[in-house]
Amino acid sequence: MSLKFLGPEAACGTSVGAASTFLNARDVRLVNSGSTNRLVTIANSADTTLATFTLATGEITVVRKNTDDQIFAAHAEILGAPVITEN
Repeated sequence: MSLKFLGPEAACGTSVGAASTFLNARDVRLVNSGSTNRLVTIANSADTTLATFTLATGEITVVRKNTDDQIFAAHAEILGAPVITEN
């Protein structure tokens, strides 16, 4: 899988009020740049939690979401970037 980056990498907000849609991207690349496992939350546009998961130290993943869903994390060590996944 290859990635096409649509915008800059940025720290995730740490509350639903500071959450980001990452330019309304369907796919978001997330990396835990810290030394502690961190909780990541996906919420809809009404600020309702849809899912949570733990991103391990140093782990990189791509999350698929609806374009208006937003992501925030337990710490700003979680960095995200909007991407398009290409096979």
